[in-house]
Amino acid sequence: MQRRLPIFFLFFFSFLGNVYAQDRLELADTLLINGDTIIMLGDSIIFKQQVKPVYWEKGGNFSLSIQQVSLSNWNAGGSSNLAWNTALTLFANYKKDVIIWDTKLNINAGFNRQAGRSFPTRKTNDNFIFLSKYGRELSNFWFLSTQIDARTQLLAGYRYFRPAGAEVDSRSKLSDLLAPAYIQSSTGLNYRRDFKNKDRISLIASPFTGRFTVVMDDSLSNAGAFGVIPGERVRPEAGLSFGSTSDIQLYENIRWRADLNLFTNFESLGNFVVNFNSIISMRVNKFISTRIETILIYDEKVFIQQDTGPPKQAIQFQNMINFGIGLDF
Repeated sequence: MQRRLPIFFLFFFSFLGNVYAQDRLELADTLLINGDTIIMLGDSIIFKQQVKPVYWEKGGNFSLSIQQVSLSNWNAGGSSNLAWNTALTLFANYKKDVIIWDTKLNINAGFNRQAGRSFPTRKTNDNFIFLSKYGRELSNFWFLSTQIDARTQLLAGYRYFRPAGAEVDSRSKLSDLLAPAYIQSSTGLNYRRDFKNKDRISLIASPFTGRFTVVMDDSLSNAGAFGVIPGERVRPEAGLSFGSTSDIQLYENIRWRADLNLFTNFESLGNFVVNFNSIISMRVNKFISTRIETILIYDEKVFIQQDTGPPKQAIQFQNMINFGIGLDF
């Protein structure tokens, strides 16, 4: 019994102390300044800072891969070469109340330099894609949205060939900066949903779409390249479009990002212009990653020069596997 009394009094006085402290806190003076709470308790000041909401989500990814082969007196054949490929992705997403604004920029560039050939340095990859979508929420997952889709390249592109009887290669220009450039503006209904692991799916269907094909190079414009009237620099079109964007975590350290854009002209409904971009990122560690990039393009107005015979409509396909430095920020 004598041992229990000290324990009882200890709990009793602890309880009274907590009640007294609670009463003092309830009687404390409070002051609000710009959403922050200041509690004055006697000579003490308790400062409670309000957690500010975050409306912007920003980030990106940079990757670089390099391959170098040097040969000297190599009996098995081959030639020395250097190849590198780089990619930059930036995004900025805004969400506040019923307003969303998603923006993304993708830039890719790659080159290959091989000794012993005409024009030793040749481009292997060159893409510039800018997407920006502004929307207003109608319900939990449905938005009324307007989207801008702009695509071009940064450097001139060439077709390399060897004329009959010639000993060295020649080249002819196929494309250049803003030749072509595709600018598409669309307004429609957008289904957008966010999942765990920052997964996101967005679908937009637009009955009101304007598409402009721009060819700023004089030689290509005069030739009527990319469907423009010979001598003209812009070909405007009106039609329907459908677009989708996905960003999904497939497995741990494996992420898939894809963009699909379909457009059909009112004058030829059902004949779609197709642009599909896919990136699978497999991260080894914080600095090393593998990227599998796939691009598919089809435009019936674009005729592709063949090795033999006249130019014809064809599916443009590009696939790259890069292993190298990958940085997320």
